[in-house]
Amino acid sequence: MKSGKLIIFSAPSGSGKTTLVKHVLSKGFNLEFSISATSRNPRGTEENGKDYYFLSPEEFRKKIDEGAFLEWEEVYSNTFYGTLKSEVDRITANGNNVVFDVDVVGGLNIKSFYGERALAVFVQPPSVEELEKRLESRGTDDAETIKKRIDKAEQELSYAGKFDVIIINDNLDEATKETEKILRNFLN
Repeated sequence: MKSGKLIIFSAPSGSGKTTLVKHVLSKGFNLEFSISATSRNPRGTEENGKDYYFLSPEEFRKKIDEGAFLEWEEVYSNTFYGTLKSEVDRITANGNNVVFDVDVVGGLNIKSFYGERALAVFVQPPSVEELEKRLESRGTDDAETIKKRIDKAEQELSYAGKFDVIIINDNLDEATKETEKILRNFLN
């Protein structure tokens, strides 16, 4: 059975990558979402095993020691994110294509592991100011968390050129059309 391809979406928080991922999942590209693991607490209506695999920092460290992750990162102190190897194997064993919604460093790690079998897409906000407005309008984070995310975003933007494709998300309708076109070309 042919294994699927991997499509990696990375971006600073608030750039719209999750919106683009949800869009392409609804478009019949034989895609299945790779659920990441994290040691942070659920936000809003997030569910374990659907949005993330929520682990305690101790459980996360144990899985790191066991070599269970394809990639992982300690994004903030005691806040880990990672991609379980078992998740990719589960999806590709069925011949499905895997979609990742991961941070910038994780996305580049997955790309380097899978090479040409993976497409790394960087979703870029129109500006840092716009990004800050989007994060504030979400209403999910306090001012200190937003400041941390903006500081991190400024650093993450410097990685854009290392990705296969950059989509500037200043108009969601255009960004979704561009994303669909890029996926069609890569998957065919």
